[in-house]
Amino acid sequence: MSHDPYARGAFKSNPYFSKKDISSGLVVILQGYFPDRNLELINPISRALLSGEIHEIILTDEDAGPGDTVNNIAYLGFVEIAEAGVAVVGDLVLVDEEEVGRLAGFDVTHMPNHLNIVVKTDLLKSGADRGFRLGQTLKFCTGGGE
Repeated sequence: MSHDPYARGAFKSNPYFSKKDISSGLVVILQGYFPDRNLELINPISRALLSGEIHEIILTDEDAGPGDTVNNIAYLGFVEIAEAGVAVVGDLVLVDEEEVGRLAGFDVTHMPNHLNIVVKTDLLKSGADRGFRLGQTLKFCTGGGE
C-alpha cells in the first residue's frame, strides 16, 4: 500500500496556497525531437528544486499530467537552479518573460543525476529551434496547478 498521499488520491485539489517563483538559467540548449520518448510522469505534483541543481526541460504537446506517459517531445535544454523553491504541476514556465507552457510533471529516468521536467506547450519546438541562448532566465511561476 502506498503512503504517497497523491497516489492514494488524498488531495482533490492543489494544496499549495502560496509559493515563491523559482529562477534558473539556461546552461545547455538542446535540439531534437522524439515521437516515442516514453517518459513516465511520477504521481507527485511537486518537486523541491535546490539552488545549484541542474535539471532538464522537455516539452510536449500532449495533454498529460502526473501518472501519465508522454511520448511526443522536443528538448529545450538544461537549467541551473538559481533561486530554490517548489515547482508544482500547472506552474507557468517562462524564458525571459516569454511563455513556454505549463509544468505537466516530472520524470525520474536519470535520477539522481538530474530530473526531467516536462512542460506542456502549444509550440513543440526545441530550444535551438526557438532561438534560446545560454544564460537566458527560465522561471517557474505560480499558476494554480491541478
